[in-house]
Amino acid sequence: MSTAPAPRRVLAVIPAFNEAGKIGAVVRKIPRDVATGILVVDDGSTDATAAEAAEAGAEVLRHDRNRGVGAAIRSGIEHGRASGYDIVAVVAGDDQHDPTELSAIVAPLVAGTADFVQGSRRLGGERANNIGMFRQVTTRVYTLLFRLASGYPCTDATNGFRAFSLSIFDDRRIDTAQEWLDRYELEPYLFYKAVTTGKRVTEVPTTVFYHAAGTTKMKPVRDWWRILRPLVFLRLGIRR
Repeated sequence: MSTAPAPRRVLAVIPAFNEAGKIGAVVRKIPRDVATGILVVDDGSTDATAAEAAEAGAEVLRHDRNRGVGAAIRSGIEHGRASGYDIVAVVAGDDQHDPTELSAIVAPLVAGTADFVQGSRRLGGERANNIGMFRQVTTRVYTLLFRLASGYPCTDATNGFRAFSLSIFDDRRIDTAQEWLDRYELEPYLFYKAVTTGKRVTEVPTTVFYHAAGTTKMKPVRDWWRILRPLVFLRLGIRR
């Protein structure tokens, strides 16, 4: 007699830095019938982010200083692996994503048809509320550069709403422990590595909400280079 496979355990990882006033709403929107666990990684916030997240029902892991979104996601991945989860889904702590779409993000992973799922605000039509012209242009340009560097025909390479099977980290070619990935580098690194190491990658439509102009924590030039350099370094073999 065959036995049904065990349900796959999903950890929603929410990196957060000074997101008091938003983080509680994000945690409460996570569908509990999809996420087995919810982890907020408080990246050295100086406000009430940790307390608000805990009050909303999340487990909180706190960095003693601000290390960067890449380091926060890494901490979430490490926690997920150590705690026996099968899948990590990364959700923005600033309420830009729609957590109710978590089911669609993890569905290909739960079904065993994908190893890495990238959310796309452009697949099947524009799903970016209140996006400005500058972001329209820069996100499309970056996506084109990602396609050229990786060979994967994605429609949205900068969307932070994504999920992946933790088994991909059994592949030693994917090394997230490198310090140069601490800031904005880790997310494009993961996407690029998933593609170029032969993992099954797919996109699903998701929605992005831009609440107000000027709310991004990214700094011009310096942080733009941080999201670009994984493509340059990996394509040229400067980093691994």
